[in-house]
Amino acid sequence: MFWNEDKKTEKFEIPDDVVDVFFNVKCKCLPLEHMQALSTSLYTVLPWLENETLAGIQPIAGSESGNGWERSCDPEELIYLSRRQKMMMRLPKERLDDVETLVGKTINVAGQKLEFGKSSVKRLSDLPTAFCRSIMVNEKMDENDFLQWAFEELKSMDISVRKMMAGKERVIRLDNEQERVTRSLMVAELKQAESVRLQQHGMGDGRKLGCGIFLPQKDIKAVNSDD
Repeated sequence: MFWNEDKKTEKFEIPDDVVDVFFNVKCKCLPLEHMQALSTSLYTVLPWLENETLAGIQPIAGSESGNGWERSCDPEELIYLSRRQKMMMRLPKERLDDVETLVGKTINVAGQKLEFGKSSVKRLSDLPTAFCRSIMVNEKMDENDFLQWAFEELKSMDISVRKMMAGKERVIRLDNEQERVTRSLMVAELKQAESVRLQQHGMGDGRKLGCGIFLPQKDIKAVNSDD
């Protein structure tokens, strides 16, 4: 009898074809909904960014006025930025040299000066849970319809859905006075390659407006804190 129980598993290596770039930024404050103004200003110094399919811009987080814990419903509410504030962009690796031209530049975002400092690059994560605060959809949906829509989107990316949870619905206002509906989504028990693929491609429209960008999470607390 021959009996071999040595089951070798191949080690998964996270690809670096899409990466996260973090910039130190200096800015006193920004409106809560600053993404339209930020992306428009970035296009003036990075003209290729608007049509780069895999590029995404993460909203700049900061302390809101008041107690700082509850998210305001007022798009003009100001968020105050710390001295160690960073801005994250998700980009194809071949754009790293292009985006470095931001270092040392200052742009105007909704009347506020935003200065870019040094940058750092980080590979995506293979954690099994990923969370997106704002997924843009074309119309209002109840939670079940949204989850069904998300299921089909994930399926089209060859991602098997095991567990996912939808969060609060929000409305964002664009410069052309249009309003778009967004929802948050947590997807759990992803395989390593699935987690990376979801972060690379995102979900829905508006990646330059901070929508559809999935971030790795160690647990499901992100969804609870979103409310």
